[in-house]
Amino acid sequence: MGNLEGEDRHVSFLVPDTPSSGANIAQLIDSPRLSGFQIRVFVLIDCLVLLDGFDVQAIGFVAPALVRAWNLEPQALGPVFSAGLLGMLLGAMSWSLVADRIGRRPVLITCTFFFAVCMLATAMAQSVTQLAALRLLTGFGIGGVMANAVTLASEYCPAARRASLLMIISCGFTGGAILGGVIAAALLPRAGWPAVFVVGGLLPLLLAPILVRELPESLQFLASNSTRPKLDYWLTRLRLQADLVPSNVQRDGQPDGAVAPVRVVELLREGRGKLSVLLWCVSFANLLNLYFLSSWLPLLASRMGYSDRLSVLIGVTLQFGGIAGALALGPLIDRWGFYRVLAPAFASGAVVIAAIGRPSLPLSMLLGAVFLAGVCVVGGQPGINALAASLYPTRLRATGVGWCLGVGRAGSITGPIVAAHLIARNLGPETLFLLAAVPAVLSFMTMWGMSLLHFTASARPIERVRVPAQTHRRSIGSRGPPSHL
Repeated sequence: MGNLEGEDRHVSFLVPDTPSSGANIAQLIDSPRLSGFQIRVFVLIDCLVLLDGFDVQAIGFVAPALVRAWNLEPQALGPVFSAGLLGMLLGAMSWSLVADRIGRRPVLITCTFFFAVCMLATAMAQSVTQLAALRLLTGFGIGGVMANAVTLASEYCPAARRASLLMIISCGFTGGAILGGVIAAALLPRAGWPAVFVVGGLLPLLLAPILVRELPESLQFLASNSTRPKLDYWLTRLRLQADLVPSNVQRDGQPDGAVAPVRVVELLREGRGKLSVLLWCVSFANLLNLYFLSSWLPLLASRMGYSDRLSVLIGVTLQFGGIAGALALGPLIDRWGFYRVLAPAFASGAVVIAAIGRPSLPLSMLLGAVFLAGVCVVGGQPGINALAASLYPTRLRATGVGWCLGVGRAGSITGPIVAAHLIARNLGPETLFLLAAVPAVLSFMTMWGMSLLHFTASARPIERVRVPAQTHRRSIGSRGPPSHL
């Protein structure tokens, strides 16, 4: 499947054969050692992803308090959960197309300001209808952040370490969910549920000005789609040589500054169609499972007789498992490939999810099962995101990642709704968690199907960045298609 991976693994930047030509952008990014500017980009993106995780999971942690404060039936919050996820679906799909057109940086900054304001407004909601509307708007902003954060990070990751680095960065999302749980546990008894949303809005507002000043645009995107002054500006800001690419670089005959519109149908062309559809399927199934668990686990634990504090602890344990899973699975993926690692992880996830609802399960074993479910399901999602970032070239990468997450959000919407209906039928915990294991089985089967396709896909022609024919040229960093998928 290496022929379908992003162009960074096989693009040849052709530069004049002169002593002053400097290093090539692809070589700079693929250096064995991370440079200072790469680390800086990763830290900024990780802070942004952390706040995303906080704000996405906040509603799940305040759910028990909301049910009591507004005298609601638990299933009444199903539309609220799903509204936020619907917003993330629309945001991921819409903003990704914009990002492949104008760049990742302006989209990330705009979405950060937007969802911060929406979080502050959520603290003033007076009804379920208002709460659902505000969660829809918040999700629209968050959806644009997550997809483009993964895209921008992938374009600063060395190819040989892309999976592990992206999964480490994605831990920020789970870390944010943990932070949300800790803050919720501290604030709920003292200040009530609105305080959690106030904190969730103030933190991104504090980060947004730093992003305006410090967050760079993707160098690969600028080299391919932008005018030369913009590329020179960021090379200067990053203290890099301004001759990393020649001033007369063209891409497939496209002059500097000309940006072709991106269409979603391109994700299905040039041998990408089957893989894209299967990628959407596994993202759908895994996010259905992930949000079924993360949205309803604290509330289900409360119905099983645990206190609010213990219920939050059980929900946080799922997220701790997600961090452990991402850290463990990333290096394995770099070594063995996405399919050989993720398929067994999802199969194992199905087993431990089914075990969570066993009657009379001791608290220690319950926490262990929840932790392992987090390793496999929550920890596996960054692997899916990294796989999406590896399958598409720069010109389609934001759209590819955005639509992977966007279609997946349809699953995340379905999960809480299905859970609400099942809970309304008074199904026991054992039956609920047996049903929750089914999407993990589907994730395993889909990933297995992608592994079969890996060995049968035809090669795609290598994409090149060219300079005019009259210039003497040499190819730097050209490599064959990768085999790690």
